[in-house]
Amino acid sequence: MGKLKTKRGVAKRFKLTKRGKIKYTMGGKSHLASSKKAKRLRKLRKRSLLDNKTAAKYFKRMLPYG
Repeated sequence: MGKLKTKRGVAKRFKLTKRGKIKYTMGGKSHLASSKKAKRLRKLRKRSLLDNKTAAKYFKRMLPYG
C-alpha cells in the first residue's frame, strides 16, 4: 500500500498538538492594522485551538502524519 498524501496548504496553516488537538494562527493581522484596535491585534498574536469537532475530524484526515 502506498503512502498517504498530506494536503500542503493545511500543513502550513495547522499543527497538531501532542494530544491531537488542532492549533492555528488566526488571520486578519497581516495588513490594514492601523484601523484595528490594539487589543484586537494583541489577541490575534496568539495561537488558538480549533474547537469545532467536525472541522477537526476533517483537518486530521488531511494531516495523516501530524
